[in-house]
Amino acid sequence: MQKKPHILITNDDGIDALGLKHLWQALSDDFRISIVAPSSEKSGAGLGITIRDPLHIQQVPWEKETSAWKVSGTPADCVRMGISVLLENPPDLIVSGINRGSNAGRNVLYSGTVGGVIEGVLRNVPGIAFSCDDYVKPDYVAAEKQVVPIVRYLLSHPLPRGTLLNVNVPTCPKVLGVKLASQGRGYWIENPDERVHPSEGRRYYWLGGKWEHHPEENHSDVALLKEGYVTCVPIHVHELTDREVISSHKDRFEKMMNT
Repeated sequence: MQKKPHILITNDDGIDALGLKHLWQALSDDFRISIVAPSSEKSGAGLGITIRDPLHIQQVPWEKETSAWKVSGTPADCVRMGISVLLENPPDLIVSGINRGSNAGRNVLYSGTVGGVIEGVLRNVPGIAFSCDDYVKPDYVAAEKQVVPIVRYLLSHPLPRGTLLNVNVPTCPKVLGVKLASQGRGYWIENPDERVHPSEGRRYYWLGGKWEHHPEENHSDVALLKEGYVTCVPIHVHELTDREVISSHKDRFEKMMNT
């Protein structure tokens, strides 16, 4: 009998999130699953890790012989502890989500959903992040249908080292198809809501958010999601250097800095 690929599931909405249960439900029949997810919601954690507080890990009961733990940290903490402490061997794939809300556009830089996958990719474990476009009424059922085909493709057609796949699923009456896309430019910016403490008179804020529109290419995830397509963006994190800047500035920069 062929050995089932081992998938590590994580998220940033927390161990009890409905999206995580839908992700597990999509994968549990065909793959060996381990779950390591935050104890509570860590949306916006990005690639952040916990260094000022201890990490507490607690095993939680799950179905179908799935091993599951909750960690008092970020998604990146979960992947770190999963690989270095909880699992006997690194997984074949890390799958994160299904996130409540879009990670299209430059939101990807803030996303804990994507951050967990990046942590794995930095350790040469490939990964996929799944998100629902709609935050208020995420269609997890529609997203769940996309999971297995995309996972199977990546397992049989691996991406280059240092590249992850960021998947967003639109909320619409009928999904038009699946597109390999580029990461868009739009993102959520702050929309601060000022409040006053009723007894102390101090001002405080809820950060809030509003969508910052930017010109989008037709093949961007932001544009294609609006049309009704599932978007899959390959994001490369292995090489962070802007080599064009080195090429065009190196001689002038070093001459000015060293004279």
